[in-house]
Amino acid sequence: MSHQTIQLDWDSIETVLLDMDGTLLDLHFDFHFWTEHLPKKYSQIHNADQAGATRYIAKRLEQKQGQLEWYSTDYWSDQFQLNIIDAQAELKHLIGEREQVLDFLIQVGNLGKKRVLITNSDRPSIQLKFAHCDIESLLDQVISSHDYQAAKEQQQFWHRLEKSIDFDPKTTLFIDDSEAVLDSAHQFGIKQLLSIKEPISSQLRQVDSKYPMIEDFLTLFGKTPNG
Repeated sequence: MSHQTIQLDWDSIETVLLDMDGTLLDLHFDFHFWTEHLPKKYSQIHNADQAGATRYIAKRLEQKQGQLEWYSTDYWSDQFQLNIIDAQAELKHLIGEREQVLDFLIQVGNLGKKRVLITNSDRPSIQLKFAHCDIESLLDQVISSHDYQAAKEQQQFWHRLEKSIDFDPKTTLFIDDSEAVLDSAHQFGIKQLLSIKEPISSQLRQVDSKYPMIEDFLTLFGKTPNG
């Protein structure tokens, strides 16, 4: 899907649901941690070959993809016998908002819309990210899928979310960089769904989305990219 101007009717939107990693925050931190830093750390601690550790970790992660365990730092700390949060903290300098995100959140708040973070990250990960970025004060509510014991890829998550924060899918905008999560939201009935063109600032997205993709957050208010 090529770049397009996304027209939103803000009068019809009451709730804005927002993903964290790859949407509000640059996915570079997570990508670098899981593909480079963790294999290096694992090989040092366990006296293993780094290339072999990289393959092993990638295989283990793939086995749990889309499941709640995939997003659990406690689970992977146990599996890899090292403290994931401590290891992530070594890369805290890589944590940061995507361009225009803070201005976007401020303007959404100024419009009187409810800003709810819904993330598959667990609470320790959220706390680490919040300590090194500025989005927390611009959110009205923060939900982790671990609160519901169901990942966003699963319908159970959405039903529990609806009961928890009392939102109307027909007046809700949801932004996420995961196609599987957006598909799940679509199945549940979320009316307006947007994806992210470049979740990782350091590389182009490899696969197009079936959903409209954001390049510049502020264009959602009808502004030009440089306006």
